[in-house]
Amino acid sequence: MKLIVASLIAATALVAATPAMANLDLAKKSNCMSCHTVDKKLVGPAYQDVAKKYAGNKDAVKTLSAKVKAGGKGVWGEIPMPPNAAVKDADIETLVKWILAGAK
Repeated sequence: MKLIVASLIAATALVAATPAMANLDLAKKSNCMSCHTVDKKLVGPAYQDVAKKYAGNKDAVKTLSAKVKAGGKGVWGEIPMPPNAAVKDADIETLVKWILAGAK
């Protein structure tokens, strides 16, 4: 019985981690992690800092998706973020929602 309970707990943890891992993999595949990390500034801001800055902003997904697609400069410093025109709009929206949720 203990083995069944332990197996169910492990399976639940794996299923819960899968979306976050998929989003991190998508961020890596989309080349986002070359300039960003989840929890500390690299070239660009940490995703957790982005989530804090845009917390409560009802237009954040739309605004940030457009910035990711077109690129930008000045919000986080003088180093520009290059445009990401090759990344699918649906993937950008998925990544932005993940970032705004705290990138966990």
